[in-house]
Amino acid sequence: MAVVHLNGETIADWNAFHAACKTAFGFPDFYGCSMDAWVDCLSYLRDEENMTKFLLKPNEKLQIVVDHAEILRKNAPDLLEEVAYCIAGINERYADYGENPALELKLA
Repeated sequence: MAVVHLNGETIADWNAFHAACKTAFGFPDFYGCSMDAWVDCLSYLRDEENMTKFLLKPNEKLQIVVDHAEILRKNAPDLLEEVAYCIAGINERYADYGENPALELKLA
């Protein structure tokens, strides 16, 4: 399983979240720093579109580990809820195409 870590200690708001994600996931330079763009990039994990630095195999998942999640929840309470909602939506998108879920969220 591929793993990416986000540090909840250093993410205080949406701008910091998108900056951290751009680096951690290897999003392209044209990444729009919005949740729509985040969803779009993570919807191509099994395609050779170069939207992330990850290229998953058909049954592989990318585990998103949010370290110090309790600090992130304190600093930006709705951020983790939105991320979990978007991950569920992305996994539904994969299912619509007959594929296995591609993302798993782990709060540490």
